Amino acid sequence: QVQLVESGGGLVQPGGSLRLSCAASGSIFSISAWHWYRQAPGTQRELVAFINPSGTIYYSDSVKGRFTISRDNAENTLDLQMNNLKSEDTAVYYCNAATNGGAYRYWGQGTQVVVSS
Repeated sequence: QVQLVESGGGLVQPGGSLRLSCAASGSIFSISAWHWYRQAPGTQRELVAFINPSGTIYYSDSVKGRFTISRDNAENTLDLQMNNLKSEDTAVYYCNAATNGGAYRYWGQGTQVVVSS
């Protein structure tokens, strides 16, 4: 079992920055891929970025060049640095951890990001 807890969300003006963090505990060494998803009101949950232990990183086109995903092994966290935030980035952001082939997926409770003037 893996437990995930997100933090770092809040209210920020357009063009501002936030850093989200996902604290992981449990059998984290069984995880082969780490993801950030987000869900805005009235929309389906969408993939924002992922990273795996080999170093492969993916970003959705909408956040490429603005967001950076990283893992801190010493602190057992998954982080998302978000720069140049736009109003369309407003959503609840979720941390996700997947075992090989996606056989098991674990989710955090989400942290809300609001980008508004």
